[in-house]
Amino acid sequence: MKIRQANLRKRLHVGLRRALSRLPREWRFAMYRRLVDCDPAPDPKLELKVAQTQEELEACFRILHDAYVASGFMKPAESGMRLTLYHALPTTTTLCAKYDGRVVGTMSMIREGVFGFPMQSVFDLSDVRAKQGQIAEISALAVHKDFRKTGGAILFPLMKFMYEYCTAYFDTRHLVIAVNPDKIELYESLLFFERLQETVLEKYDFANGAPAVGATLDLPAAKATFKRVYEGRSERKNLYGYFITTKMPNIRFPTRRYHTTNDPVLTPAILDYFFNQRSQVFRDLDDRRKALLWSIYDQPEFRAVLPLLDEATPPDLRAMRRHQRFSLRCPAELRPARPGAHPVVATVIEVSLSGFQATSKLPLAVGDTGTALVELGPNERSELRFTVMRHHRSERGDDYYGFRLQDTDAAWRQCVSALETGYVGGDL
Repeated sequence: MKIRQANLRKRLHVGLRRALSRLPREWRFAMYRRLVDCDPAPDPKLELKVAQTQEELEACFRILHDAYVASGFMKPAESGMRLTLYHALPTTTTLCAKYDGRVVGTMSMIREGVFGFPMQSVFDLSDVRAKQGQIAEISALAVHKDFRKTGGAILFPLMKFMYEYCTAYFDTRHLVIAVNPDKIELYESLLFFERLQETVLEKYDFANGAPAVGATLDLPAAKATFKRVYEGRSERKNLYGYFITTKMPNIRFPTRRYHTTNDPVLTPAILDYFFNQRSQVFRDLDDRRKALLWSIYDQPEFRAVLPLLDEATPPDLRAMRRHQRFSLRCPAELRPARPGAHPVVATVIEVSLSGFQATSKLPLAVGDTGTALVELGPNERSELRFTVMRHHRSERGDDYYGFRLQDTDAAWRQCVSALETGYVGGDL
């Protein structure tokens, strides 16, 4: 019922936006904010979750394909799906909105990995990278055609889910987007995105040569701005309350055993289905990208579905392989053994069987030995003996330390083993 009631509001808003296009920018933005209509209690039939199954992912990719074709952002694909290399990565998370069990909206969040971001090929992200915090590109946003005229009945809950997932689950501070120039003012006026450059990119190959505008949002700064601009407004027009304080039972967050920072769902069978059987994404990769893909999926069970390297591939690419490391965000206490040293609060950000990487506000010395108490998950603790092997200070002033483990306990070994084999997010 709420979905149907939103149709009329949507038509009224479209007419108003057309009239607003003639106003000065400051007036337009103020009026856009007055047009906000976010329901803090969506229809109970609406469910928001990470797309986990082959069926959910296929529905998302089909909705995305149809929306992109209709907008001229891609040519029709034989598969009826929009599939890119970034959808094949474990560092990409696809969200879905389901209404009465049917997928009706989708959005993808891409963490930076060996392939970078789609938009970095044409937009300069160096200023964003120079700031503190991880970056995620928000991409592949689409709503099913039957639900596009419902105001924000699907879009706003999907964006709220994205905000909460990024801040609480995805270890993300900065969002970056590439959107059509017709849409950028909505992101600027309502969500306070800032453009990466003033000029419009006339041809963005990732969107079939359509024009695009790049923009970024610092999430902690946005929280303060939302409070200043929206607090005190009526409930349905208060995006501060909607994004920050409203608890929405429609949202189903993934269950995690460990403090991992992403939710990989792609099994070998799912990878094979989408990127070998239904598309030529893997087949069309050059040898370097094929080798990088092998370095990401280096578990034995994936080998049969990954693209084969050409016989002429240089030996350095054939040998490319990373040491098996995993991204987490675990609180820890480091206790150096040297006399007079105080315990140091740290955050473990990467683990392997033989060591870990951590950040710390207090200094450590290379060569320090001691004991680390690490919270691997809500009910998982590990006590380890370490040696500080290296120290690096980033351009942003963050201190990163590399640790070698002198020994490991059962909890640490079990965690690393689960990360090595538990490529399905629900297992982690």
